[in-house]
Amino acid sequence: MSNIVGRMREALRGDQRVDPDALIARLQAVQRFLGAVDGDVPDTQLVAAHTVVERAGDRLALSGRHTVVALAGATGSGKSSLFNALARMDLSPVGVRRPTTGVAHACVWGPVDGAVRLLDWVGVLPRHRFVRESPLDGDDESTLHGLVLLDLPDFDSVQHSHRLEVDRLLGLVDLVVWVVDPQKYADRVIHTSYLREFHRHKDVTVVVLNQADRLPPTELPRVLDDLRRLLDADGLGGVPLLPTVAVDPTGLDGLRGELERTVAERQAALRRLSSDVDAVVADLEPLVEVEPPRTRPGDASAQELNRALAGAAGVPTVAHAVEGAYRHRAVSSTGWPLVRGWRKLRPDPLRRLHLPGQDLSAPVESLVAATSVPDPTAAQRSALHLAVRAVADRAGADLPAPWPTAVTAAARSRSADLPGALDHAVAATDLGMDRRPTWWRVVGAIQWVVTLAALGGLVWLLFGYALRLLGLPPLEHPTLGVVPWPTVLLLGGLLAGLLVAALSRPVVGWAARRARHRAEERLLTSVGSVGEKLVLDPVWAVLARYATARDALRDAGRR
Repeated sequence: MSNIVGRMREALRGDQRVDPDALIARLQAVQRFLGAVDGDVPDTQLVAAHTVVERAGDRLALSGRHTVVALAGATGSGKSSLFNALARMDLSPVGVRRPTTGVAHACVWGPVDGAVRLLDWVGVLPRHRFVRESPLDGDDESTLHGLVLLDLPDFDSVQHSHRLEVDRLLGLVDLVVWVVDPQKYADRVIHTSYLREFHRHKDVTVVVLNQADRLPPTELPRVLDDLRRLLDADGLGGVPLLPTVAVDPTGLDGLRGELERTVAERQAALRRLSSDVDAVVADLEPLVEVEPPRTRPGDASAQELNRALAGAAGVPTVAHAVEGAYRHRAVSSTGWPLVRGWRKLRPDPLRRLHLPGQDLSAPVESLVAATSVPDPTAAQRSALHLAVRAVADRAGADLPAPWPTAVTAAARSRSADLPGALDHAVAATDLGMDRRPTWWRVVGAIQWVVTLAALGGLVWLLFGYALRLLGLPPLEHPTLGVVPWPTVLLLGGLLAGLLVAALSRPVVGWAARRARHRAEERLLTSVGSVGEKLVLDPVWAVLARYATARDALRDAGRR
């Protein structure tokens, strides 16, 4: 039977050597995953991954020439007897009805160099350590040199501390030999609480049916078949299943051969760590099971965000002020010069909002009330809140938990900075009102020409009137037809000024609306950049971390 088991072992595992470099790369990928999800995934869901990375680093730094094998079993299964029989010494106390093994005992085969630090890490006390290295051993023990065999406490002990110690040690050892007996091999506790939990560690699991001599020879195959069925149901199909008899040296041949092969391969530690990574990857896969978006969100929710930001920033108010300011300045430049001074007494709509004229190089945090744009109304604040939530909901809709929550938190993370940033963006926007159009100058010059003509005609008429009052000879005015030129200049200048003003008014209106449209576009671009920086960038950062985590976990899953 031992030959059959050996061939099965070789068929299942012989060509599945674990490359240490590949294992280290997988562990580094798990570390990248942990770094990517830090702050987005609750720590409680990452405990196992952190534990595996830490334990793997510790184990790889310790002796690679030693293989730590644990004998685990319930009270009365005979694992301590099996431990003593393999060591060929009475090292661990034996009991039948009550848990006798309260602490782990260890036996080291061969030189102890490197094994001491390993046992310190495992946590076996020095007084419970033994060494199988003696000239009397002969060559039959040399095949086990490098084996560190542990006898664990009974996992079903009435002492809760014993079970905690078993659970701790099972997470550290390289290979586990589960010891069951004919009476309790189908016990629910060992199958549901332990064997089933080790289904991802099949490569480092062995099951022995101890005390096989208590069964009639005809019953042993039936019990082994039934135990194999239970193991298959536990997800442990293909693990070595060996009958053992602790009181008969020949009854240990199968298990001893299995241990010899394991020690010779020096692969158990690597296989255990690789299986640990497999288990962690399988547990973490639901966190990143959905393919992430690879492009920045630019859908309807982002457009709605820009509209809400524009409302909260007062873009309509500023755009309206730009139109009013254009009309105000255009009329002041192209209107009748004699009434321009009166026009300038009216306030400039943009200057009432303190636009432009800000220190645009100052950081957002240093600006307080950069403009006098009215604060957003309650409706506008609510619309902005809903728009930010819509962006987060759309970006995280297909992601598995807890990523939608992380996306929402990221979208809201800079909400307190939005008012100041929007105010600064409005103040920093070039509204295109710093330059006087050429046609203003042309029309203004024409207005001055006709105004001067009217003034010249008026002065001419007044001068002639003064001469008549003084009794001096009257001036002979040249005429245009029957109308004296001074009258032509006065009336013509006045009428021409009114006509130029009337013709300029629709042009001013058209140009003012164009200036408003241009300013609105620039303002929308500015507030859009605020939304990009304070809302979309944090959302995209979470999505990028999700993508990084997914890629890292995929690399960690590659054997």
